Amino acid sequence: MLNLIKSIFVRPVAEPAGPQYGAIPYTFVDGQLVLLLITSRGRGKWIFPKGGLVAGMTPWESAMLEASEEAGVEGEIENSPIGSYFLPVTDERPAPVEVKMYPMLVTAQREDWHEMGQRYRHWAVLPEARRLITDDGLAELAGLLVQRATRRPSVTQKRDVAGASS
Repeated sequence: MLNLIKSIFVRPVAEPAGPQYGAIPYTFVDGQLVLLLITSRGRGKWIFPKGGLVAGMTPWESAMLEASEEAGVEGEIENSPIGSYFLPVTDERPAPVEVKMYPMLVTAQREDWHEMGQRYRHWAVLPEARRLITDDGLAELAGLLVQRATRRPSVTQKRDVAGASS
């Protein structure tokens, strides 16, 4: 009965058709890579910022805008995706949607941002992020980013090393 009432009175928010683009915000704390997760508005699941292509922007610029609006962070985003995952079919999404994800090194975090009343944000190391993220494909991309960062020093780590020697 409750589902019938919801279907009559509550209209699901339609998601953008076509591909989406997202950012995987990260930074280094005490030499360890940490990831910034946010909650989705609909179900409160832990995800990374994502959305449709914004007119006049590249996919990675659109992803960076989503990170700013949804998580309140700014940074340096890569122009090549680390990979993609598919959003499953739901009431709001009649077909699977591919989401291309771009790594974004966070350089600034605001205390207030556009969607702060609609989402929570949480910095997590990879093991915790994997426990919180319910989409296996998205968790796998987070793992790829951490694995890649541990194989080669990041720009931030290089700056720290250079600064320490002077």
